[in-house]
Amino acid sequence: MRTEPKAHGDSSCCHKESAVAVAGNVETTCPMHPEVIRIGPGSCPICGMALEPRAPTGEFDSAELDAMTRRFWVSVVFTVPLFVLAMGSMSSASALQRALGPTAVVWIQLALATPTVLWCGWPLFERGWASVINRRLNMFTLIALGVGVTYVYSLVAALIPSAFPAAFRNTSGQVDLYFESAAMITMLVLLGQVLELRARRLTFGAIQALLNLTPKIARIVRDNASEEDIAIELVKVDDKLRVRPGEKIAVDGVLVSGASSIDESMITGEPLPVEKSVGSRVTGGTVNQTGGFVMRADRVGSDTTLSQILRMVSDAQRTRAPVQRLADVVASYFVPAVIAAAIITFVIWGSVGPHPRLAFALVNSVTVLIIACPCALGLATPMSIMVGTGRGARAGVLFRDAEALEAMATVDAVVIDKTGTITEGKPRLTSIVPASGVTESEVLRIAGAIERGSEHPLASAIIAGAEARGVAFEAASDFTSHTGMGAIGTLDGQAVALGNRRLLEKLAIAPGPMTDAVTRLEKDGETVVYVVARDRVIGVLGIADPIKASSIEAVRQLRAQKVRVIMLTGDSRIAASVVAKKVGIDEVEAELLPAQKSDVVKRLQASGHRVAMAGDGVNDAPALATADVGIAMGGGTDVAIESAGVTLMRGDIRGIAEARRLSRRTMRNIRQNLVFAFAYNVLGIPLAAGVLYPLGGLLLNPMVASAAMALSSVSVIANALRLRHLRL
Repeated sequence: MRTEPKAHGDSSCCHKESAVAVAGNVETTCPMHPEVIRIGPGSCPICGMALEPRAPTGEFDSAELDAMTRRFWVSVVFTVPLFVLAMGSMSSASALQRALGPTAVVWIQLALATPTVLWCGWPLFERGWASVINRRLNMFTLIALGVGVTYVYSLVAALIPSAFPAAFRNTSGQVDLYFESAAMITMLVLLGQVLELRARRLTFGAIQALLNLTPKIARIVRDNASEEDIAIELVKVDDKLRVRPGEKIAVDGVLVSGASSIDESMITGEPLPVEKSVGSRVTGGTVNQTGGFVMRADRVGSDTTLSQILRMVSDAQRTRAPVQRLADVVASYFVPAVIAAAIITFVIWGSVGPHPRLAFALVNSVTVLIIACPCALGLATPMSIMVGTGRGARAGVLFRDAEALEAMATVDAVVIDKTGTITEGKPRLTSIVPASGVTESEVLRIAGAIERGSEHPLASAIIAGAEARGVAFEAASDFTSHTGMGAIGTLDGQAVALGNRRLLEKLAIAPGPMTDAVTRLEKDGETVVYVVARDRVIGVLGIADPIKASSIEAVRQLRAQKVRVIMLTGDSRIAASVVAKKVGIDEVEAELLPAQKSDVVKRLQASGHRVAMAGDGVNDAPALATADVGIAMGGGTDVAIESAGVTLMRGDIRGIAEARRLSRRTMRNIRQNLVFAFAYNVLGIPLAAGVLYPLGGLLLNPMVASAAMALSSVSVIANALRLRHLRL
C-alpha cells in the first residue's frame, strides 16, 4: 500500500492528485475542495464540510445527515425549555423563576445547556479544533470560538460568580448568564447543517437518477441457445444478451437480431423513442419499448456510456469554477479579519461601553463571531455548480468541469462542423456520373476498391452504394490516405485515386469534361467525389448527407441569443453554401483541412470573440481543443468527446443553445449568491459590533445573529436549487 503525505498534521486527510485504491474502503472528498481526499467518512480539514464519495454510488450516504438531524432534534428538546426559562421578562418565565428560586434556575439552565453544547455541538467543536490544527481557519473556527466562549463564561459565572469583577455585573450585582445563547446558537447551526446536507442530497438526484437506470441482471444467450439471468457485473464483451419488451438494456452493444424502439430520454433528453434494427447501437440504461431483440455486448462495466456520463457529471460537480477564486481569496483573509474585528469590538466595549462593560464586550464580540460565519460565502459557488451540472445531465448536456460551464456563458461565436453535426453524418451515395466510354459499374468498382481501406464516413456510403448495386470489388493495394483530400492506391497494376478537388490539384489532373456534372451535383447540395484512373477523371460520385431536422431550429435559437454562427466543412464551397442556406447560416468556411479549422477558431479569438466549436469527428479534435469551449456530439468519436468541454448526448445542436442558456443562468445564480453572501457579512459585522447602539440602544442578540447566519445559508441553498427547475 502506498503511503500518502498528511495534510497539515491531519492524520486522516491528504492532498494528492490521483486516486488511492484501498480494498474495502471508499475514497471521499470535499465538494468544495476536491483536492482533499481521504479514505472513509469525515470532514474537510479546510472548510469542515462533510466529505462525500469520489466515485458515483447508488445511494446518497445519509450517515452524516442522520447524525446531524438526531443532534439537532435533541438540541431542540433541551433548548426550548432553556430559552423559556431564561426569558425573565416574560410573565410566565418570571413566575417560574420565582417559584424555583434563583439558585435552582441557574442549575437547571446549566443542566439543559450542557448536553446541547457538549454533545449536540461536539462535531462543531471537532471541526473548529481541526481548523486550528491544520491552520485552515474556517466557519467552524468562528462557531466553536463563539459558542465555546459563551458557554465557558456562563459556566464559570454559574459555579464561581465571585471570580468576576464589577465590570461584569449588572445593576443587581449579578453576573448575567448566556446559557440560552450558547444552546440556541448550537441548535441553529445544526439546523443549517441539516438543511445544507438535505440540499446536497437533492443535488445528488441527477446522479442517482442515472444510477437507477442500470439494471441489476442481464439475460445471457449461451452458444448452445440456452438462456440464463446473470448479474450485470458478470457480463463480458461479445456476450449475447436477450432484451425483452419493457426491460432496461444492461450494457452498450449492437443488435444482432430483432428490432425495437428504444426510450433513450434519460441519456439524451430526447422524449421520442428511437427505432433500432440489426446493426444499430443501443446504450445501457435505456428502456426497450415494443420489440424483443438479441444484442452483442461491446462495452461493459466502467466503459459503458452510462458509466462515462456518471463520471463526467460527478467530476464536474466537484470542480471549481474560475469565479470561485474571488471567494477563495476573500475567505482566506476573512476569518482572521473577523477574529480581529471581534477582539477590537471587545476592547472598545470593554473600554468605553456602558455598565456592565465587560459583559457587553463579551456578548457583542461573540455576536460578531457568529454573524460573520462565512458559510453562505463558501456555499455560493459549489451549490450552483452541483445543481447546474445536474440539471444539464437530465437534459443530455454534460459539462466536463465547472470551467467549461463558466466559459460557455461568455460564448458569442459558435463554429459548427457540417458533417455529423448539422447533417446526420449518415451519407448516402445518390449520384453516379461516369465519363464517356466508362460504365457506372467500373466507376463503382474502382471507388469501392480504394475506400475498402478507408475509415472516412463517405467511404461507408460509397461501399454500401456499390454493394447495393451488385458491384463486386477487391481492396486496392498500396493504399495511402491524404487527410482532407482523399486516398490513392493500386488496382490491376495501375494507379487509382478517389477524392476531392484538392487531390486532383495534388495529382495535377484536371476535371475535364466532368466539370458540368460537378457543378450540377454541387448546386443540389451533394458532396462530389472524383474517381481517377489512367491519369484522368473517369467519373464523379454525388453523396448526400441529410440535414438534421433540428438544425434549423438550433441555428434560429442561437441567432436569437445574438450568437454569431459559422459553418466549417472540408466540402466544396458550392455544396456547403447550399446546406448553410437551408439551415439559416450566413457564414461558411469551406474546403478546409483539419488544421485549417483550428485556424478559423484562432482568427475569431484574435478578433475578440469567445468561441465554441461543435464537431463529432477525429478531424474536429484540434479545433475542439483550440476553442474556448469544445462541444462534442454524443454519437461522435471518443477523441472528439475527450477534446471537448461539453458533450451533447442527443447529438443535436439545439443542445448548444441549451448549454449556453444553462451556463448563463448558473453564472447569474452564482453571482447572486456571492453578492448576497458578501452583502450579508459587510452589513452584519458592523451591526453585531454595535454601531447602532448610539442611535437608540440597538444591539444584536447572539441568538438573532445565529438565526441570521443560518438564514443566509438557507437563502443561498434555496437560490441554487431553483436551477433544478430551469426550462432549457
